[in-house]
Amino acid sequence: MAQSVWGYDSDNGPDRWHENYPMAKGDKQSPIEINSKDVRHDSSLAPWHASYDPGAAKTILNNGRTCRVVFDDSFDRSVLRGGPLTGAYRLRQLHLHWGSADDHGSEHVIDGVKYAAELHMVHWNPKHGNFVGALKQPDGVAVVGIFLKVGKTPKPEMKRILEEIDNIKTKGKEAPFQHFDPSILFPKSRDYWTYHGSFTTPPCEECITWILLREPIEVSADQMAKLRSLSKNGENEPVNPLVDNWRPPQPVKGRIVRASFK
Repeated sequence: MAQSVWGYDSDNGPDRWHENYPMAKGDKQSPIEINSKDVRHDSSLAPWHASYDPGAAKTILNNGRTCRVVFDDSFDRSVLRGGPLTGAYRLRQLHLHWGSADDHGSEHVIDGVKYAAELHMVHWNPKHGNFVGALKQPDGVAVVGIFLKVGKTPKPEMKRILEEIDNIKTKGKEAPFQHFDPSILFPKSRDYWTYHGSFTTPPCEECITWILLREPIEVSADQMAKLRSLSKNGENEPVNPLVDNWRPPQPVKGRIVRASFK
């Protein structure tokens, strides 16, 4: 398996990442399965809040592994604060993980339940100078994870992202994506679980404070199908649908998951 070609297929998938990225076998890997009976309610956990500047959205791209929206993070323009965090973390990008069918696709699993998709909003701590510096620190990155479940009602807030899918069908395609406020993707409830973990993609750095929102957002079956219409192949290559880009749960290894709610 060559360094640059990790993916989600049997020959280069999550089971083999550790061959090139030894951290993938570390003690604080993500995602995990969260079991309510093992979760510790922590009344000292503050509410979190995000203040996002819609003008910070820049581009949307298909990198062959996910659909990503990139934001300007050159100053404290769109920030996440509170919750388990100290200080303000800057929003850098959001991306999704999804399945080939509605009954799986999320990375985190809650009491055995898998959702159709999981949205990750990636923020970094500017006290570490830059994003690369933040990756080397245990408090370097904060990710808000939001579950997507399939229901009757399409999520109008997902529409903006999905409208662009046709422009980024194949790997390497990028399109301008301006004036977007990602906070419209938050569910009503601010309840969350938090634990210390890692990126769910190589090199799987263990620098993440996870803030996983308890309440999923609802999308329609058509919206999920739209996401699955992306391809992991380049423009003039045989069609290879981009689906099942999720990493299965990793060993918890004694970590405690805390909840902001009872």
